Amino acid sequence: MIAQDYKEGLKWYKAAADQGHAEAQYNLSRMYVHGEGVPQDYKEALKWCRAAAERGHAEAQRSLGFVYKSGQVISQDYKEALKWYKAAAEQGNAKAQNDLALMYLNGEGVAQDYNLAHMWYNLAAANGHENAVKGRDIAAGMMTPADISKAQQMASDWMKAHP
Repeated sequence: MIAQDYKEGLKWYKAAADQGHAEAQYNLSRMYVHGEGVPQDYKEALKWCRAAAERGHAEAQRSLGFVYKSGQVISQDYKEALKWYKAAAEQGNAKAQNDLALMYLNGEGVAQDYNLAHMWYNLAAANGHENAVKGRDIAAGMMTPADISKAQQMASDWMKAHP
């Protein structure tokens, strides 16, 4: 068994990240967030997370959405949060689908839309997100039966378009 070595991991992640490898960029960002093998540095973490997100890394996109929504490290910006959550959600990231649904449910950065909230919660639930069913039920409690049917059809159509 090989002993865990953050310094050695950092060396290889950095080499791959510098060459544009999105997974390495994301892993490097996590090392900076947690101070693993490097001093904890949220700005450096954000730099690498953004690089991975721009290369299409779904979990990096979701993380960047969280940073913008929470206003931690950078100024809160719901429009940017929505952009990054949506990018990850479109790739089937259940956490991002749930986060996006919550933004539609609460009208954060978008007009409040229970149909879209229900649709994204449905998709998140289908992708295994444990809390999505609760969110979907909350949205459904604010909708008519016709709206629920419409949202279910939207989710079904989305799944057909994104196999």
